[in-house]
Amino acid sequence: MNTNSPVIVREVGLRDGLQSIARTLPTEHKLEWLRGAYAAGLREIEVGSFVPARLLPQLADTAQLVALGKTLPGLLTSVLVPNLKGAQAALDSQADLMLLPLSASHAHSLANLHKTPDAVVAEIAKIRALRDSSGANCLIEVGLSTAFGCTLQGRVEESEVLRLLQAALDAGADRVGLADTVGYADPLQVSRLFEKGFKLAGERLACGHFHDTRGLGMANVFAAWQVGVRRFDACLAGIGGCPHAPGASGNVVTEDLAYLFASMDVATGLDFDALIALRARLAQWLIGETLHGTLWRAGLPKTMKDLV
Repeated sequence: MNTNSPVIVREVGLRDGLQSIARTLPTEHKLEWLRGAYAAGLREIEVGSFVPARLLPQLADTAQLVALGKTLPGLLTSVLVPNLKGAQAALDSQADLMLLPLSASHAHSLANLHKTPDAVVAEIAKIRALRDSSGANCLIEVGLSTAFGCTLQGRVEESEVLRLLQAALDAGADRVGLADTVGYADPLQVSRLFEKGFKLAGERLACGHFHDTRGLGMANVFAAWQVGVRRFDACLAGIGGCPHAPGASGNVVTEDLAYLFASMDVATGLDFDALIALRARLAQWLIGETLHGTLWRAGLPKTMKDLV
């Protein structure tokens, strides 16, 4: 394993962050966020979700953000889609990647998508067929949520996570990721499950998504990195959470994640000053909301010259 190979950070605040906040951020601010994230070096950004506006009015302008993302050279613009109708909207928008949620927890799957996990797998197969028939190059990535435990169900068996991971690949997913949606994971559990996942999926297991709900987010990122994960979701200021997973707050913080890897001389391509400046704008837009993170206050240590 090459420990110096670059790490890709996908900024998910415009979707996972804003879906957990009741207020609707004006589109002009979202577009500014997208431009600022790109200027800070982020080359994968999840800009929204194609869900009915009545369910998530905060994300009703997703198509506008995809349109801007398509004008930014080298940016991979991703969107979350919950079903076949959402997938068609993603294809119509010409998004580069659609992220399909698949809950390893039966209870969370019913609460979030009103379907059993196996019914969701069947929908994934239909989405793959739709993508292929359209001739689009849009990647299909399945995110296995609640892979490390669930606030509704409690324990989620590793065998079930691995079964669904294989089922998602068999249904036509181009790649998959594992998500600690509710912040239940510990580093040993993360290492163990990703190692088993790599044996099944190889390089198609391509993302780690962690929440810092109980303070272990960065430790879990490091554990995943040690066993070979080189792509992670993160959110500016650590906002975010699943509306159907009570208490699941706080994605790992983009700027802190960038510092973690920079401190180990692992490249991310991210600019600390630009991230902190963007965070300051976000704090103005979201006055009264709880923001997370530590590096914005402490700054870089004198022993580190660059965050690249």
